[in-house]
Amino acid sequence: MPEPAKVTLSATLAADEALARRRAAGEQVLIMASGEIGLPVHPELRARLAAAADRSTYGPVAGSPELRSAAAGYWQRRGLAADPELVVAGPGSKALLFALIMAVGGDVVIPRPSWVSYAAQAELVGARVLKVPVPAGEGGVPDPDLLRETVLAARAAGHDPRSVVVTLPDNPTGAVATPDTVRRLGEAARELDLVIISDEIYCDLVFDPATPAVSPAAFAPERTVVTTGLTKNLAVGGWRTGVALLPEGAAGRRLHARLIAIASQIWSSPPAPVQVAAAYALGEPPEIVAHVAASRRLHGIVAAATAERFTAAGALLAPVRATCYLYPDFEPLRERLRSVHGVRTGTELARLLTDRYGVGVLGAEAFGEAAEPLRLRAATSRFYGETAERQHAALEAADPLGLPWIRAAIDRVDEVLTDLTAPSTTRLLPGRPHQRA
Repeated sequence: MPEPAKVTLSATLAADEALARRRAAGEQVLIMASGEIGLPVHPELRARLAAAADRSTYGPVAGSPELRSAAAGYWQRRGLAADPELVVAGPGSKALLFALIMAVGGDVVIPRPSWVSYAAQAELVGARVLKVPVPAGEGGVPDPDLLRETVLAARAAGHDPRSVVVTLPDNPTGAVATPDTVRRLGEAARELDLVIISDEIYCDLVFDPATPAVSPAAFAPERTVVTTGLTKNLAVGGWRTGVALLPEGAAGRRLHARLIAIASQIWSSPPAPVQVAAAYALGEPPEIVAHVAASRRLHGIVAAATAERFTAAGALLAPVRATCYLYPDFEPLRERLRSVHGVRTGTELARLLTDRYGVGVLGAEAFGEAAEPLRLRAATSRFYGETAERQHAALEAADPLGLPWIRAAIDRVDEVLTDLTAPSTTRLLPGRPHQRA
């Protein structure tokens, strides 16, 4: 009997669970390992969900007509051609991405670095993963020239790359690929006959609305599938509803039919009550637009303030343009980290920060990079408060950095980084995390 594909627990979810256990044991921990957004559910969104609680039937596999129409309108307002008949809803965009990789088939190209689940999902369906570096200073999109080289070499070796997965804006870097890079990606995908699977779950969290992320569907609409959901912009990760827009034309309709068939065998239909709330949210009434804008502003302020602590400590960090993610590079501090802490890799650095200081981060290796780079992914999305009252206050504050709990989280980052980078004779903190008072 053949060995099944190796399955590991998602690095982000595993880190969250480990830190939650430590917090329950009374340790002071700062959770920066996952992108869980710590913000309250909008009241109207909650009311729509509650009012639909008696909707208990399966419904259409692709999602309700109301949800698909609302999703199409959402994309049309962003300049994309969107036919509701080519929209498919699922229990989260993560499930849709997995089903899309399966539906396209063949081997999969992903950026390096990239979100932890892209490679894992491809491997689960038996695909070969081809990792292509992103252009310097960007993220989420493989360098188009290197993409060509990689795909042509793979095909010459008898392999079968058929899709490239991208993310705009990017997790883990918080960067946004330039329109020119996205345009050249579209050209390369057309030349190589690749399907582009564009994960745009963070597209509403670009800090400057005047410079939004540009979708590959703007340049290669006939071969681009776009996915999104409510997890990040509206902080309802537990509601698990996402939507995918498939391209028009014969190839897009064939892919749509295959995706629907896969969905029918895996999840049957998205949760009916959540579809009602999602249709309302994707319709973008004024109160939802304002809520997302407040969230985007909060992310930008807190991420920028935290980024300043990393750069002050000596790490390299490109300006964060979107999301709640930082991707600092500690290469300038390599010799000090080696001599004082015995740290030689990003994974070892992440382990030190987690084990000694209770600051949960992930090394670049979790995102497909080699072990050696001293890069980390850190998220600021859990700084906004542990209660709905504090989270509301964070959203509404003219100066979120003045709130004691947000200031305390950022000060803790500063304190830990100061200790981490200090000479061994002047270390400030004990070797184990503080206990909560």
